[in-house]
Amino acid sequence: MPLRRLPLRDPRTVARDIPGVLDVLFPRLTGGLVASLNRRMSSFSGIAPVADELIERSHLQKAMLFELAMARTELILDGNGEPGWDDCLRVATDRQRQHYDAKIPVRLEQCDLDVASHAADNLIAMLTSVQCQYPKYPVLRGPRIPGLGWIASGVGDFSLGPILIEVKHTDRNFVAGDFRQVLMYWLLKYAASVGTNELIWTDCLLLNPRRSLGLRFKVDYLLQSASPNSNRVELFEILRSVVSYDLDLQ
Repeated sequence: MPLRRLPLRDPRTVARDIPGVLDVLFPRLTGGLVASLNRRMSSFSGIAPVADELIERSHLQKAMLFELAMARTELILDGNGEPGWDDCLRVATDRQRQHYDAKIPVRLEQCDLDVASHAADNLIAMLTSVQCQYPKYPVLRGPRIPGLGWIASGVGDFSLGPILIEVKHTDRNFVAGDFRQVLMYWLLKYAASVGTNELIWTDCLLLNPRRSLGLRFKVDYLLQSASPNSNRVELFEILRSVVSYDLDLQ
């Protein structure tokens, strides 16, 4: 059988859509552990959740609706003051076009703007609240996630010094896929830092601006809980062996 190189895949896709890879690395990342982690969620004082009835008025796909919120957040953090919605829509559209099922809106309704604005304001307030605890660090958007083997490089949502921050605008608790995603990001970052003095994240923070909830945890705690028989070096070796496998079996 001839060898064929696996196409490069974004780390987010690997973490969510490719069966087996993360099960090998984190066999204990199951319902019980996820439920235990979610019990540690906390709300942000003074930040109101986005009302479900307001969200239901919008006819946009939820992914597009909250992509608008992310675009608005990032443009404001970049110093654009009060960005125009045309600019927000352009950024959101560019990202959503990467998904084959994305529906690009012709125009935005007022209810769309209300939801996206509220979610963006929430996220900025949440990031500001966290930054106040670490005043010497800036909030960085799009932290680079290094690639490895057939896993392409990618970007996360935000980072703040030793904290990796990922944002989920959902109406549910965080799920196993969310934790797999940040663990994959961390492991790829760790793999790139081996032999260097590059800073690696010690903590992860999951934020849900839609519900005004956050969950912060130590990376080492989750690694030990999700893969109790392996340390970080062994996990790196397992990942490297997986991504070095060069047969395209799909």
